[in-house]
Amino acid sequence: MKVINLHQEEKELIELAVENNRHAQQKIYSKYAPKMLSVCRQYVKDVHQAEDVMITSFMKVFTSLKNFEHKGSFEGWIRRIMINECISFIRVHKKVKFIEDSLVLGRDEETFNNIESQLSIDDIQSLIDSLPDGYKMVFNLYVIEGYKHHEIGTMLGINEGTSKSQLSHARKMLQEQINKLKNYSNGTE
Repeated sequence: MKVINLHQEEKELIELAVENNRHAQQKIYSKYAPKMLSVCRQYVKDVHQAEDVMITSFMKVFTSLKNFEHKGSFEGWIRRIMINECISFIRVHKKVKFIEDSLVLGRDEETFNNIESQLSIDDIQSLIDSLPDGYKMVFNLYVIEGYKHHEIGTMLGINEGTSKSQLSHARKMLQEQINKLKNYSNGTE
């Protein structure tokens, strides 16, 4: 049985792409575009705008590829570029306001009620899309991407307490929306 070193294949593909090999760049794009569109879509509500952000991000990926040090996950490196580009897009196109709030509701970070299994992915995305932009960015960065509040604060130019507050408010809004959906489906609303 022959074992193929996938990491080596990826490294060679990256090296070719650094040399502006269009075939290698197309392979990278084809491999990662579906996942990265999903990442962009988490932050940018309109799918066409999310596609634009993704394409712009891939341009940055290919122009910055020589800086990739092969120390971590290549996909993670691309993902970070996508997230940063989404944040830049939102800042430019919308005036995002973060509400400074020193009141963070208890240990809200410990658990967030699991979203009911009867909700589809589209339903969940729709609920997240309905959040105000500041809440949505912090929610995605914390819950989906796994960043810590101090990292989020640095990325968004807010303090750690504001990040915690935004997350708390986002979770509360989502829980209220889920409860409304459950009540509606149960016929109690």
